[in-house]
Amino acid sequence: MSEPEPIVCPHAERCPGCPWLGLAPGAQRAAKEERLARALAPYATLRTHPLPVRAAATLAAYRTRAKLVVAPGPRLGLHERAGHEVLDLPGCRVLAPSLAAAAQALRALLAAPPAGTETVLRPDGDGPGRLRAVDLRETWDDSGPGLLLTLVVREPEPGANELEAARAALVAALPGLRSLALRLHDGRAPALLGGPPRTLHGDALLRDRLRAGEPFELVGSGAFAQAHRAQAAALREAVRLALGRPGGKRVLDLYAGSGGLGLALAARGAAPVLVEAYGPAARAAEAAARAQGLAVEVRAEPAEAALAKLAREGARFDAAAANPPRAGLAPRVREALAGLVNGPLVYVSCEPATLARDLAHFAELGWRCERLEPFDLMPQTEQVESLAVLRRAPPPPLAVLHADETLLAVAKPAFVPTVPHPEHRASVLARVRVLPGRGRAVAVGRLDAGTSGVCLFASSPAAAARLERALAAPGAEPHYLALVRSVARPRGRLARVPGEGAAATRYRRLAVVAGHALLEVVSSRGGTQRIRRELAAIGEPVLGDARHGHAPSNRHLFERAGLDRPFLHCASVAFRPEAGAPLLRIEAPLAPDLASVLARLGFDAGSLAGRASAPAGASAPAAPPA
Repeated sequence: MSEPEPIVCPHAERCPGCPWLGLAPGAQRAAKEERLARALAPYATLRTHPLPVRAAATLAAYRTRAKLVVAPGPRLGLHERAGHEVLDLPGCRVLAPSLAAAAQALRALLAAPPAGTETVLRPDGDGPGRLRAVDLRETWDDSGPGLLLTLVVREPEPGANELEAARAALVAALPGLRSLALRLHDGRAPALLGGPPRTLHGDALLRDRLRAGEPFELVGSGAFAQAHRAQAAALREAVRLALGRPGGKRVLDLYAGSGGLGLALAARGAAPVLVEAYGPAARAAEAAARAQGLAVEVRAEPAEAALAKLAREGARFDAAAANPPRAGLAPRVREALAGLVNGPLVYVSCEPATLARDLAHFAELGWRCERLEPFDLMPQTEQVESLAVLRRAPPPPLAVLHADETLLAVAKPAFVPTVPHPEHRASVLARVRVLPGRGRAVAVGRLDAGTSGVCLFASSPAAAARLERALAAPGAEPHYLALVRSVARPRGRLARVPGEGAAATRYRRLAVVAGHALLEVVSSRGGTQRIRRELAAIGEPVLGDARHGHAPSNRHLFERAGLDRPFLHCASVAFRPEAGAPLLRIEAPLAPDLASVLARLGFDAGSLAGRASAPAGASAPAAPPA
């Protein structure tokens, strides 16, 4: 069978919606496979080889959900590539036929709004018009396709007569319209859809089936939907098969949305527990289950809170599925999942970078990815959805950086504490003590659970005392890499040793990354907690630090770059094992998850080698006070 030709679109040069439109379908799939492989490659503990991308049978006219901006002209489309102008998109090649017809009918109404509808149906900025955007969604039930339309109108709410006139005009122009909702926007919030919906026509919730024979979901205005219906159905079926025979199983469904997967599992005899933080979606899942006589339990709360409650209740699950947003799973969610589920654990991800980060942590928690299959859910774009199947397995070996009779240095993974801790399932020390000749090992110079890098262990208590003296001697220096909020001075001192003139902690700025400073920090006294406190005290907190850091910045970096821990890494430790002995320098490359954060912020972590080679100056000027 010959390869389809690339799709030609008159809007391709300016429209951001389909950046790969000119690429042949085979080249698109190859590029998506490469994107996934590139994200996994830096993690030595991930040995899974992804399967080929599961191709979409339909590459055009597939989008069954579209959020479109409205502007004077009238224009109905997207903000043009590398600009703020709204690009009108008649004849869009990827809209499903029902949405393409609805968009064309809306253009006609925008161009000539019927009398009494101008406020609602005229674009914002055009006279009295206040229409800012529309959200179009196709639904399918036993009677065929239908349309769910949401109007986003700038505040204040139009009058009842204007809304009724607009409703009547839309019902006449859109024969398939089954639900019409209104959302008000304050004109300032970045979210396109604005506030909560109010139903103007039809039902607030519509029945929707991905495929015939499946239970229906109830979906409303703003509810999440995959753009490619056929591929979404194939992905859901692959998840169901990966979970195994459902009969009698207790299955946990995290980020359940409107409950499509959980309802399908319940129909096959499983006992699913659905966790969904978005209240309207959780209530829709409950209503759909009641309407179809399906036994599901729905918990309308964030995943971390729900899992903590389930753990306190002593809950156990035979299998679990998680389909989080692009930022991936938070560390505590991964920890909780690892303790609640017997297996398998099925993870659906729309972002390769955070998927690789999470799979690496799961590996440390004793869960190995045994199957990884990417799906092309959005042809003509770089987006790739991945289905990972995890099962219980021993954690991977620690990466040894240096070993002799008395000393072992390993590259500590993030989220694994150096020594046993009640909030964590394992420790680096426990894994070191099972190594030959290390049964009496002692941790020296502990790193926080969230810190990665060089971690030292002496082979015995006596060796630990000698190592501690060597690390306290003049010239012994641990070097850390830290990404801090805002731009620090080129050099600075954070604190002085009591009774001495030398700085106990000092730093040197290596680079400015997306408005933040990447620092090399040298601390001759205290550990990583002290570094985090002292950087926070001068107004330069470590990004990702939940205890001493800046919460809004942490949230932003988690959503934008996948930073889910303090950006602090012990890059090297230098000391003389004995008086007069040569200087021993032990180095650990930057952890892959932190390198990925820098890459997503536009900085090449590979350029750090030369910049971090020189020590931070001891005579640096003092940093400004907090």
